[in-house]
Amino acid sequence: MKTITKILSISIVMLLLASCGSSPSLQKYYIDNQDDDNFISLDLPASLVSLKDDASAEAQSTLASIKKLNVLAFVKNKANEPQYALEKAKVKAIIKDNKYVELIRFKDKGRDVIVKYEGSEEDNSIDELVVYGNDKSQGFALVRVLGDKMEPGKILKMMKEIGDIDGDGFKSLKDLAKNMK
Repeated sequence: MKTITKILSISIVMLLLASCGSSPSLQKYYIDNQDDDNFISLDLPASLVSLKDDASAEAQSTLASIKKLNVLAFVKNKANEPQYALEKAKVKAIIKDNKYVELIRFKDKGRDVIVKYEGSEEDNSIDELVVYGNDKSQGFALVRVLGDKMEPGKILKMMKEIGDIDGDGFKSLKDLAKNMK
């Protein structure tokens, strides 16, 4: 009886160890790099994001489904170019995981943007939206948008209502980092 108990206990422990995925996750990547001097790390409540006064009711309800935003930005300079290449490759490998479904991808003025999500296809809702933006001269930013039952189509419509992004947002983050250090 003791032998069976030992075998069963060892089997359960082995199963638990095997089920703990060793693949990198965005959450772990954020935690591992939030204190690195090359990164800017911000956790923002969704209440800081605002829409124009004339935004549709649908856009407002979509914004209400967003709970918070995690921002991690790598500020590139001459001294950290090798680390920039390494970190960029790590992020691309993480978001290449099959659990993330691509929503949109575009390139504009030397910038690459990829928007992916993780969630349920049955009820067309998502719990995490990932936005990766890269600028070869300034660095990259990774934004996790966390919420409850966000809908990909409605988020895209809301992004269109917000308007064109002129690229100064990343510059503002970089300026903020300079002031913090």
